[in-house]
Amino acid sequence: MKSFLKRIPTLSIISAVTTLSSTCAIQAQESPQKPNIIFILADDMGIGDVSHNGGKAATPNIDLLAKQGMRFTDAHSSSSVCTPTRYSCLTGRYCWRTRLKSSVFLTPHDAPLIKTDEPTIGSILQDNGYHTACIGKWHLGIGWQLKENYKPNKSQTGTGWDIDFTKPAITPQNNGFHYFYGIQASLDIPPYVYIENDKVTHIPTVTKAFKQPGAATTDFEADQCLITFAEKSVAYINQRATTEKKMPFFLYLPLTSPHTPILPSKPWQGKSSIGAYGDTLMETDWLVGEVIDALEKNRITDNTIVIFTTDNGCSPAAKIPNLIKQGHLPNGNLRGHKADIYEGGHRVPFIIKWPGNIKPETTTDRITCQTDITATVAEIVGHTLEPHAAVDSVSFLNTLNDASKTERTPIVNHSINGSFAIRSGKWKLALCKGSGGWSPPKPGKSPENAPPVQLFNLKDDLGEQKNLAAEMPEKVQELTELLEKYIKNGRSTPGYPQLNDGKVDIKPKQ
Repeated sequence: MKSFLKRIPTLSIISAVTTLSSTCAIQAQESPQKPNIIFILADDMGIGDVSHNGGKAATPNIDLLAKQGMRFTDAHSSSSVCTPTRYSCLTGRYCWRTRLKSSVFLTPHDAPLIKTDEPTIGSILQDNGYHTACIGKWHLGIGWQLKENYKPNKSQTGTGWDIDFTKPAITPQNNGFHYFYGIQASLDIPPYVYIENDKVTHIPTVTKAFKQPGAATTDFEADQCLITFAEKSVAYINQRATTEKKMPFFLYLPLTSPHTPILPSKPWQGKSSIGAYGDTLMETDWLVGEVIDALEKNRITDNTIVIFTTDNGCSPAAKIPNLIKQGHLPNGNLRGHKADIYEGGHRVPFIIKWPGNIKPETTTDRITCQTDITATVAEIVGHTLEPHAAVDSVSFLNTLNDASKTERTPIVNHSINGSFAIRSGKWKLALCKGSGGWSPPKPGKSPENAPPVQLFNLKDDLGEQKNLAAEMPEKVQELTELLEKYIKNGRSTPGYPQLNDGKVDIKPKQ
C-alpha cells in the first residue's frame, strides 16, 4: 500500500484509500459469482429413451431441461461402455490411452484408473474455489485394503469378502472431490455397500446377488439406490446453498439406471406402458426432477449449469426387440446398441441448461464428445489447462453462446472389444469388420470376405448400411493416418506431445 501511495502525490492518503476501495468494490460488482455446476450421467440410456426424442416412457423433467436449454443432436460418449466413458468424462482424455484398452471393470479388485495426480473436472474446480461432490456410481476402481491371510468362509459366497471394510479406501476423494457418497460400480457387481468419503457406511454381514453374489450390508437393496442418491443430492444442494462460505459447488451425479438389474422401486412399478424398463426410465427422470426442484427451492437455478447425458446407448439387456414392438426405439433409428462401434453404441442424449447464457429451446448439430466437458468447464471458470490435462477435450463454450458455431476437430470412439472409429464431419471410419461389440456381426463372426474396415457417410446414411471403404480408399487412408497421429502425439488437441499408458493398437479387431 505504501509504495502505491508514493506514486500518487496529488492525492491525500484518505482519498487514495477511498479511491482504491471504490475501485475494488466496482471490480467485485463486475465479477459475477462463478456458476454452480451439476453433471448428471445416466447409465445405459439411449438417444430414443427420452420422450422428447420419441420415447414412450414419460421423461418430463429431462424434457424440461431440453426446453429450457440446448440439445446436442450429434453428441457421443467416448466409448460404448461405462468405465471408459466415465474416465473420459472426468479427465477429458480418451480411456484407451490408459491401461484399460478394452472392456470395463468387473471386480472389486480393479485398482483405481485415474491417477491421484491426474487432473479431473473435480480437481480443476477445486483449484478455482469450488466445493466438489460425487454422489452415485463410481465404476473407476476403488482402492480397497485387503485382509491379511484371508481364508474363505463357507457362509460368505461370492466376491468382496477378502476386503477389509474397517479400513479407509482410495475413493473419488483422491481425484478431486471433497465429498463422496455412492457405490463402487454397477448394481450387478459386488460388494453391495454404500461408501461415504473413504469408508463404508456399514460392514457387510450377508451375501446378496442382484446378478453376481457377493458381500453386502443388510440395508443395501438395488431398487433403493436411486432414492438414496436423490436424497443425498438434495441434501447436498440444500447444504451448499445455505453454507456461510457461499462457495460455488460442483455435483457429479453418476446414476445406476437404467442399467441392469432393471428394478424400479415400488412407487414406479407399472407406471409406464412399456414395462419395467420404461418404469426405470421414469424413475430416473424423477431423480432429475428432484435435483431441479432443490435448485428452485434454494433460489439458485439462475446461477446453476445443469448437464444431462448418458454413458452409452441402451443395452440389449433391456430387451430392445420387445421395446420396439411397443413403439419405443431406445436407440432411435441408429444401428447397434451398447458395446458397439455403431452409432447406437455411443450417440447419446446431451442437454445443457444455463439460464441467462444459453438460449432456451435451442439445438446444435456440433459433433461433440463427452471429453469436451472438461475443457468447457475450465474455460467457464477461467482456468488454464496444464499441458498434460484434458488432451482430448475441446471447449464448446462458443457453441453454448451461439448454436450455429459447430466446428470441432475429429473425434474418436471405442467399442467394448477395443475397436476404433474416427469421425470427421460426415465421414466415419470404423476399424473393424462388424460391430466390435454385441450386435451382429459380432467380433469373430463376420463373413470371411467382409472388408476389414467400414467407411460410412453419416449425412446420407445415418443407419450405417452402406460401406464405402472399397470405393474411397483415399478417405480411409486419410482418417487412418489422422487416428495414428492422435495416438502418436498422446493427444488429439494442439499442445505438447504426451505419453499414452502403454502401446495403443488400432489394428482392426476381428
